[in-house]
Amino acid sequence: MKGFVKNIEKITEENEDFRRVLYTGQNLQLVLMALRPGEEIGLEVHDDRDQFFRVEQGKGEVVIDGVLIPISGDDGIIVPAGARHNIINTGESLLQLYTIYAPPEHRDGVVHGTKGDAEADHEHFDGRTTE
Repeated sequence: MKGFVKNIEKITEENEDFRRVLYTGQNLQLVLMALRPGEEIGLEVHDDRDQFFRVEQGKGEVVIDGVLIPISGDDGIIVPAGARHNIINTGESLLQLYTIYAPPEHRDGVVHGTKGDAEADHEHFDGRTTE
C-alpha cells in the first residue's frame, strides 16, 4: 500500500472544484473543496460519521447545531456524527478547504466541478477504496 503523501496546503490552494475526492481508505476519506463567494455546502447531517475540516484560504462561517462561528485560513473544524452543519463562504474569493470523513462518504475519485454537479450526482461511498 502506498497511502497518500502530498503537500496538502498546496493542492488545496490550487483546487477550484466544489468537491474532489483525493483518497479513500476503509475508515476515512480525504476530500478537497472550494466554495465560490456566497456559496455554501448546504445544511446536512451525517448520523454515522465524524468530519474534520481545515480551511486553507478564504473566510466564511460554519454552523454546527445552530451555532454560527466565523472561520478563515488555518482554522480546523470538527463536526461530530449527528450534528447538523453547514459551511458558507462569506468572503470575496474562493473558500478553499479540505475535509476528512471517517468513515468515507463519497465514491472514490469523484470530482464535482460545481455545487450543481454535486447536487445532480446522487453518489455515495460504494465500498471501493483508492488501493
